[in-house]
Amino acid sequence: MANQTMTKSRRTLYQIIIVGLMAALVYAGNYLQIKIPNGVLVTRVHLGNSMCLLAGLLFGGLSGGLASGIGAGLYDLFDPVYIVSAPYTFLSKFAMGLTAGLLRTTNEKKRVIISAIAGQVVYIVLYLLKSYVTIIILGGTSQAAWAAVGTNAITSCINAALAVIIAVPLYFLLRNALKRTGIYEFIAENDLERKASKEKKTHFNPVTVCLTIFAVVVTLIFTINLAATNKVKSQEEEKEQAYIERIDSLENELDYLYDTLGVEKPATDDAAEETE
Repeated sequence: MANQTMTKSRRTLYQIIIVGLMAALVYAGNYLQIKIPNGVLVTRVHLGNSMCLLAGLLFGGLSGGLASGIGAGLYDLFDPVYIVSAPYTFLSKFAMGLTAGLLRTTNEKKRVIISAIAGQVVYIVLYLLKSYVTIIILGGTSQAAWAAVGTNAITSCINAALAVIIAVPLYFLLRNALKRTGIYEFIAENDLERKASKEKKTHFNPVTVCLTIFAVVVTLIFTINLAATNKVKSQEEEKEQAYIERIDSLENELDYLYDTLGVEKPATDDAAEETE
């Protein structure tokens, strides 16, 4: 019993280390980037997605998804431009790593590539949906929303291509290198578990379906709430600016009347206090 308990503790520790290490790689990969403003939102070309795919391919859906979501979410939290999108980023990146990890049931090159592409497709769909809904709720036209989605789609496809090109070769290289470590047990065990699961059932995993639906619903709710809040704040700022401009215009008109009529402008309370 003591050895069994020790084994479980060791396995738990390894899993925590794996998730933390891959999350750190995802976080660092997001800093290798080129930001591209599209008029309303900001999109990027970066290498963070390649690490998300690598995490899913190497260590399976759950561990890979958690590492992807945590690493990308932390990046957003430390960047003022993306901080409000952190919850959505966690869910969408989690979906990417989860999809890639669950679909890689074998070590065949073709299967690995398909799994990586599928993970990227899931993320791109969620990301573009969020971009479109955000712009519409912020008051933008459908034409403006589609234009922004088009720009984001281009950068997303570039990110996807880079991610697949980088993650797939790294998967095979690291898989071979990790054979000399205790971590390889988790990769090999995942392969065996997935193969056995595939032989028992061929239908969609209900857990995966539920998580995907949950991610989409939460993403839409969060995006709608965020967009509505930003829209109200923007309207208040516009009203305040219009009010200030109106006051300045009235003051200029009064100054013109005083000069035209040759009447001395009465001192304000602040001016009177300064004179005293």
